[in-house]
Amino acid sequence: MTTRSETTTDSVLPTSPLAPPQVTSEDDVLTRMAATFEIAEQGLDEVGKEIDEIEKHDADIATTEPAAKKTALALSVVIPVYNEESTLRDLINRVCEAPVRKQLILIDDCSEDGTRDILKEFENNNDPNNQFKIIYHEKNKGKGAALRSGFEHADGDIVIIQDADLEYDPSEYPRLLQPIIEEKADVVYGSRFLGDQPHRVLYFWHYLGNRVLTALSNCFTNLNFTDMETCYKVFKREVIESVTPTLRQDRFGFEPEVTAKIARRN
Repeated sequence: MTTRSETTTDSVLPTSPLAPPQVTSEDDVLTRMAATFEIAEQGLDEVGKEIDEIEKHDADIATTEPAAKKTALALSVVIPVYNEESTLRDLINRVCEAPVRKQLILIDDCSEDGTRDILKEFENNNDPNNQFKIIYHEKNKGKGAALRSGFEHADGDIVIIQDADLEYDPSEYPRLLQPIIEEKADVVYGSRFLGDQPHRVLYFWHYLGNRVLTALSNCFTNLNFTDMETCYKVFKREVIESVTPTLRQDRFGFEPEVTAKIARRN
């Protein structure tokens, strides 16, 4: 008689990876909690390091951006020059003394005296507060053409016109710039006939002619200037950039032309 032995085994189902582990003791629970806290702390450390890196990056930007703004040019002084040997060096020195960071753009309109020799002395100037751009016209084109050449190279936020004959005092720049800095104006015209400051006495016929031209300009532009022919004209750079391509007058017709075109722009 044959005896058959049967061995019976319990079937074991595979454990799902999503199934919660079976805990058999309180110690096991505490061990697993400690491991979880350790992993969480490591994660927080990593997040903390990332936050530190972000804050350091932001701090670097905060320290470099103001420095960049400080080195940016604030003012471009456009100076048309023609046969100004006797006053040019003194004029440049006075402009440099004005208490504002600036770019000096000097345009020699084919002078026939020693003007160019003086300009060459300033070509390699390294003063960070007074950067020079010197332009030489190979033939005489006129004041309007010289100013257009200067406007094309202006880097400052504000652009001012300065004659080279010492009729106007660069120490007045802060007063002229103030309305633009305070966002009260986009354009400022100086006047020889208003204000509480001493000013140069004009010849009578010069005075009368300027008054007539200013009155005519006011008629066509509907503005109320007292001295349209004044040298001191101050513009936000975007204003003068917007009208420069349309300017056509090469000589003293520049004054009424730029006035009229800026008035139409508004």
